[in-house]
Amino acid sequence: MLKKDLILRNPLRLIEHETEDILPEGGFGAVLSRAGIGKTAFIVQLALNNILRDKNVLHISLADPVNKVSLWYEETLRNIALLYDIKPIDKLYEAILAHRLIMTFQVGGFSVPKLAERLSDITEQNIFRPQMMLIDGLPFDDTTYDSLSELKVFAKQHGLHVWVTIRTHRHENESPDGLPLQFTGVSDLFEVAIQLQPEGEQIHVNLLKGKSIATSNTQFFLDPATMLIKDSM
Repeated sequence: MLKKDLILRNPLRLIEHETEDILPEGGFGAVLSRAGIGKTAFIVQLALNNILRDKNVLHISLADPVNKVSLWYEETLRNIALLYDIKPIDKLYEAILAHRLIMTFQVGGFSVPKLAERLSDITEQNIFRPQMMLIDGLPFDDTTYDSLSELKVFAKQHGLHVWVTIRTHRHENESPDGLPLQFTGVSDLFEVAIQLQPEGEQIHVNLLKGKSIATSNTQFFLDPATMLIKDSM
């Protein structure tokens, strides 16, 4: 009942839907924003929404150590529980740990062959078999397209839903089609793209690409105090 309550009250159900995924197996989703706006907080909430539906999530961080990423999950879940006055939360957090694995790489040390090797170690021993994968901190440059293409093949082979954070820059203009420049060269690899855009005291959650753009009239925001997703309904 506790999990069901959180799923029903979570605004993400309107983006991800309650019983289905916004991404197909092997699909890519991007979360874009400038530094410090809330990309990690957003993907942690995507992860929690899937974990509450008993799906296994592999969180790969190229920027933060395991203990810092773990703290993101604990604080985010506690903020959600506080917002909706849901108690107790400790047993729920323990249950969540069984569905989440954090893996870290040095930025220059991440590659699909290395990921495959480390993932093989844990899946062949039945330690953990992810259904969703988050990659936080991946740098985007001229070589990124080939790496992401290789990763997409890997994701399809393993039936993974993959979300990637992309850092944008304040001083760079958008491309003619309205997409951030960092995203234009790789956009064909992504089924969904979400941009976190600060405007005044609000952080807007804008859907740049994906089928939900045409079907949802709801506006989404990040609460600057808690970094939780909220909607306009």
